[in-house]
Amino acid sequence: MAKENVVREKSFGLAIRIVRLYKFLCEEKKEFVLSKQVLRSGTSIGANVREADNAESKADFIHKMGIAQKEADETLYWLELLKETSYMTDGKFSSLYSEAEEVIKLIKRIIITAKQNAHR
Repeated sequence: MAKENVVREKSFGLAIRIVRLYKFLCEEKKEFVLSKQVLRSGTSIGANVREADNAESKADFIHKMGIAQKEADETLYWLELLKETSYMTDGKFSSLYSEAEEVIKLIKRIIITAKQNAHR
């Protein structure tokens, strides 16, 4: 049995919620610009986490996880903008935002640990 990869699972789960948000924004709110931005950044997080799993070196791993962290932070920005422009309810925003923040915290911890291990 493969060992559990929490950040991989959580970033994939977040991507699923982001895709559903994108569909809602396009179909219900007829919003096509901001929704595309949050779709790109929100699904890119997990893609970069997966790439990091197949990194060619420790430095490549840290770099890919760094990109995932930047994409997660960008996702927070788009979520904030969608909330402040009334495309998202406070409830939907809070739930998605806290999930994205949790993924960022995991990624940051992984990067810090990887950097510490690289210096040993």
